[in-house]
Amino acid sequence: MVEDEIRLAQNIASAFRERAGYAVDLWHDGEGALLLCKTAAYDLIVLDLKLPKLTGQDVLRKLRERNVATPVLILTATTGAQSAINLLNLGADDYLTKPFDLGELIARARALIRRGNAVKSTVLRIGSLCFNLAEQTVTVGGRGIDLSPMEYRILEYLVHRPRTVVSKQELLEHLYDFTWQRHSNVIEAHVSNLRRKLRGVTDFSMLETFRGRGYRLDSE
Repeated sequence: MVEDEIRLAQNIASAFRERAGYAVDLWHDGEGALLLCKTAAYDLIVLDLKLPKLTGQDVLRKLRERNVATPVLILTATTGAQSAINLLNLGADDYLTKPFDLGELIARARALIRRGNAVKSTVLRIGSLCFNLAEQTVTVGGRGIDLSPMEYRILEYLVHRPRTVVSKQELLEHLYDFTWQRHSNVIEAHVSNLRRKLRGVTDFSMLETFRGRGYRLDSE
């Protein structure tokens, strides 16, 4: 999230964290944001246009010149068809005109993240597991599972990468913002609880641990 109006940035970040369960890194100038994008992989960049040091347009242009394909949602105070055309031609994936509704921003963000992960449907299935992104519910064989916010986020990340071994470091980088003290044993504890809950509704282990490598979600 790149926005120089600090209170607005904090409100947006809080909404993403509390309503949608996303980890959010905040930055308030274009130059620092561009550097941050070099050092971390993001699912979405929410980018204001009027930024100090480097404008949002310049940040977007440089990202696309580097072949960074991360979806970018622009926040702009400028209205009009020509402005929208210019933003899309620069490489923006979507935009919202200020002032905007936070619910709409979160909905658009979710859609862009799904698109970035090549997911068209809001309902994902792996074997008997059904993951509803819109309703934020999880069922196995039709039976609901009550998950904590972090358990849900871990499972959501794995559902988007079925049958792929995902390392603890990758989970830490995507599920926590850069201000958090990162300790792999926290991930291990959440995964252990998640595995226990999944085993409570299925006869086989859907969530596998590969020692020294990470975790994999499988259908059997």
